[in-house]
Amino acid sequence: MRRTAETQRSWKGAALWSRGFRPFFLAAGLWAVAAVAVWPPFFTGEIAIPTAFSPVDWHVHEMIYGYGSAVVAGFLLTAIPNWTGRLPVAGWPLALLAGLWISGRIAVFFSAKVGWLLAASLDTAFLLIFATVAAREVFAGRNLRNIKVVVLVLALAVANAGFHFEATASGTAVFFARAGLALIVFLILLIGGRVVPSFTHNWLARKNIAVRPAPFGKPDGMVMLLSGLALISWIADPDGNLTGILSLVAGLANFWRLSRWRGWVAWSDRLVLVLHVGFFFVTLGFLVAGAHTVKPDIVSPAATVHVWAIGAIGTMTLAMMTRATLGHTGRGLAASPATQFIYLAVMVAMALRVAMEFVPNLSVPMMYGAAIAWVAAFAGFATVYGPMLVRPPRRT
Repeated sequence: MRRTAETQRSWKGAALWSRGFRPFFLAAGLWAVAAVAVWPPFFTGEIAIPTAFSPVDWHVHEMIYGYGSAVVAGFLLTAIPNWTGRLPVAGWPLALLAGLWISGRIAVFFSAKVGWLLAASLDTAFLLIFATVAAREVFAGRNLRNIKVVVLVLALAVANAGFHFEATASGTAVFFARAGLALIVFLILLIGGRVVPSFTHNWLARKNIAVRPAPFGKPDGMVMLLSGLALISWIADPDGNLTGILSLVAGLANFWRLSRWRGWVAWSDRLVLVLHVGFFFVTLGFLVAGAHTVKPDIVSPAATVHVWAIGAIGTMTLAMMTRATLGHTGRGLAASPATQFIYLAVMVAMALRVAMEFVPNLSVPMMYGAAIAWVAAFAGFATVYGPMLVRPPRRT
């Protein structure tokens, strides 16, 4: 069997369909711009969208199950061949998967016209089929140690179906909104727990720095278990005392885990540093969730949601998309000034959106400011990295 790199070099079709990261990272970046650009005027009633969802539910759904699922698909379709040694999904099967994701976005947008059942069917089909494809590759490659990632994707598909049903049955989907967000946060804990210390280790090795990140061990497994329990408790009862205790302990435990990866040493390499920052926002989300249970009159539930959704997911996905695009298209692994602007803009978006919860008199301008910063980050990604994603890789 030819290696993945050899297949990439011999690919004769359109570059966009040669690897999973290309169409899905591009689609995720463009949708992140479009969906958030219309969100503030949709929320304030200045424009209308023909969706069956409420404004808040549409926004939440399209960020978690729209944007989030595209990034997950792009990452896993690129990572699984490396895990299994099998050839990547490419060509028309990849195009069909991308088309199914796009059809879900269109169906949800026009769900008030096409009906919630058709919209739900088209939208949930993507994650179910993608989970099936991922499972086939993992089993065929006898790489069962990574089956847990496929299980999480399948859980995300089930949560997406639940979101549609809950929104239709009760008018809003608060439970499955938390479930979807928690699943992606746990994916970051799982996958980030591999790539952050791994990439940091490689950087330290190139710099001939002897002290390396601590390897994964039983304490890390315990932190993962604790984090999972905290997220399950948060899904079920975000205001409960047990949730508060578990979240605070999980936050501190993950901060300890992050401290063992020596991210501060990589200050000069922003591609490495931003991975640590993204993981830090995961830990911060746990602490904010715990603070909400202690001081609910000061710390709102939305503060937790947006530390995780914008800070952790936004930062970590941009970090992974930029790094993977550079590496898999033959570019050097270095964060240009434009790339650093992208990282900074998404962090500004998080800061403004979380600050909005503490300054209610400025909520509308801060919401618009956060949206502008988010759009700037992803418009920057589409502008800088879009051409790399649609063109053949550089030859080395």
